[in-house]
Amino acid sequence: MEVIPAVDIRGSRCVRLYQGDYRRETVFSEDAVAAAVSWADQGASRLHVVDLDGAAAGEPRNLAVVEAILRRVSIPVQLGGGIRDEVVVARLLEAGVSRVVLGTAAVENPGLIQKLCQQYGEAIVVGIDARDGQVVTHGWLRAGGVTALELGRRMAELGARRLIYTDVRRDGTLTEPAFEAIAEMVRSVGLPLIAAGGISKLDHLSRLKELGVEGAIVGRALYSGDIDLKAALAVMR
Repeated sequence: MEVIPAVDIRGSRCVRLYQGDYRRETVFSEDAVAAAVSWADQGASRLHVVDLDGAAAGEPRNLAVVEAILRRVSIPVQLGGGIRDEVVVARLLEAGVSRVVLGTAAVENPGLIQKLCQQYGEAIVVGIDARDGQVVTHGWLRAGGVTALELGRRMAELGARRLIYTDVRRDGTLTEPAFEAIAEMVRSVGLPLIAAGGISKLDHLSRLKELGVEGAIVGRALYSGDIDLKAALAVMR
């Protein structure tokens, strides 16, 4: 199972939000690029980068920072946050992003997801962000009107190759992942799944691996020191 450090960008800084609340922000580095380079230097095989400003605005807002990260690291970078049209997707992939994560677009424009999956295959990842089982969109600020399971199944039917499931209530809380919901997603949807939200111990990673999860995105626990990246990578090998 892949352990993927999260680099959330807001105003070019590396931050973490508590339960996705933009008013409850912790700044872990004034330089998001330096944070990304640090995780790559410690052995990460992939980075999960989120443009928080873009997620709220509906269009990428930190492309210069993302491009700087791409220049500085040699590992794959998957990017989400405000990506809602094919022109932006094409630009990001051309710039060197390995996977583009679309969440709001999956709810509002499923036809776009189908088209992009046909065109770009593995480079398209659907992000399913849920609060109490219900999908949330627009930077987790609006209700999506569909359950996480329903959206996951719908995306599988449209040709999605991979999902990222984030439990918003647990994100940034250092509690524990939503193991039951994650297990149900793995069982019911049948696509490779990357889990996020609440991962705060090495044991959590082991349990996720047992559930058949392909990858785990870890954010606050890495920045706080609750999880040591090198130790996590060693456990997952």
